[in-house]
Amino acid sequence: MTQTDDSSATAYESPRPATGVHMDDYDYELPFSSIAQRPIEPRDAARLLVALSSGNAAVHRHIHALPSLLDPGDLLVVNETRVIPARLHLRKPSGGAVEVLLLEHRSEQDWQALVKPSRKVAVGTRLRPGPGLVVEIGEAIDGGLRVVRLLGDDGVPLAPNAEERALETYGVAPLPPYITTPLADSSRYQTTYARIAGSAAAPTAGLHFTPAVFNALADRGVGLAKVDLAVGLDTFRPVTVDRPEDHDIHSERYAVPAATWDAVLRTRAAGGRVVAVGTTTVRSLETVAASGVLTGRTKLLIYGNYPFAAVDILLTNFHLPRSSLLLLVEAFVGPRWRELYAEAIADGYRFLSLGDALLLGRRG
Repeated sequence: MTQTDDSSATAYESPRPATGVHMDDYDYELPFSSIAQRPIEPRDAARLLVALSSGNAAVHRHIHALPSLLDPGDLLVVNETRVIPARLHLRKPSGGAVEVLLLEHRSEQDWQALVKPSRKVAVGTRLRPGPGLVVEIGEAIDGGLRVVRLLGDDGVPLAPNAEERALETYGVAPLPPYITTPLADSSRYQTTYARIAGSAAAPTAGLHFTPAVFNALADRGVGLAKVDLAVGLDTFRPVTVDRPEDHDIHSERYAVPAATWDAVLRTRAAGGRVVAVGTTTVRSLETVAASGVLTGRTKLLIYGNYPFAAVDILLTNFHLPRSSLLLLVEAFVGPRWRELYAEAIADGYRFLSLGDALLLGRRG
């Protein structure tokens, strides 16, 4: 197993076999009333729809019951990425509003970002939210993005620690557009174990976990391992093509520590199950399984009859219709996803980023 410098690595991309299906097959009616606007308290009180076996009916539990649903020798893997306050609300000297959503560093000094309205912001425009930060809008790049630089009052690019302080002062967490109620506590859009800054959105399946749940898992004999995948642009992008295999997924930086991958291999060899918390964890582990590279970039799109090689159980939130995340869920559990989603809606489950969760066994 080798490691690469992700800043120069070509993104891993798996083959795209034709499915013969249409994205209409991944649509469903999601009432707005089912979309969670506030996080539940405490975190581990979130509901959990459990479908570990295709032959059995789903059962209704809560996150705090997760340890009782797993076996000694299983391995829980989480994504320890941390969301940065990457959304900046700015104004041009003329008074026009500009929103900048920082996605990822392109280099030490440059970011790739979404800028709205991009066409009305000229290259070289400098916006000042307040003392200590100047946001310079640069050239357009692929995918409708812009280059953005964060400068000090003197026009010199900010050092990393100064960037972090400036974003903490002027930035806000980039909540998804379907959440219309501001969070009273911004830490609720951050996992309790978040460590490595770099994501534009939270790995939301991990939002449910508390120290008490982790302690109970350890007491149960369930192992814990971590990966890092910086959640990027595709969290905000719908699939707009007709066929899943034609979707242009953006690359994301990932890192799977050697100790984590060793734990995955040992768990599976011993007959235990690898439990991925969230689709980002799935994509990290399956990228390593397919490519043999522990650190780099991935454009892995999981859909159809994808040959999963690392993950046995998936804990995930409920996802938007026609999304790449729903493609992954269907690949993992099969067409039963539609039955499970319908049952959840009928039973009052809370959907999307701040909502409840599913615990899914992989189809045979």
